[in-house]
Amino acid sequence: MRVKTGPYRRQHHKKVLKMTKGQFGTRSRLFRRANEAMLKSLWYAYRDRRTRKRDLRKLWIARINAAARANGMTYSRLIDSLKKAKIALNRKMLAELAVRQPEAFAAVVAAAKSG
Repeated sequence: MRVKTGPYRRQHHKKVLKMTKGQFGTRSRLFRRANEAMLKSLWYAYRDRRTRKRDLRKLWIARINAAARANGMTYSRLIDSLKKAKIALNRKMLAELAVRQPEAFAAVVAAAKSG
C-alpha cells in the first residue's frame, strides 16, 4: 500500500514558513519562495560563521597596531618581540588590553622590548 505525504508535507511547509517569518513579501508567505529564501539564508549563515572569524582577527590586528604605534612600536615588531620574549598572549587578548586597559598593554609592550 502506498503512503501519502499529507500531514508530513504540511509539517515541512509550516517549518519552512516559520523559519522565514521575518522575510519580506512572498519570501515569508509562499512556500516555494520561502523555501528558496530559507536555503539561501542558511547558506549565508554557514558562510558568514567563517567570515566572522576573519573579520574579528582583522579588527584585533588593527587595534593592536594602533596601540602598539602609540607605544612606539609597529604591530609586526611587537608580535615578533612577544614571541622572542616567550610572552604567550593571543591577538584577541592583546586587542582587549589595548582597548580596555592601555596601561597594561604599555606594560606588555615594555616587557616585549626588554625581553
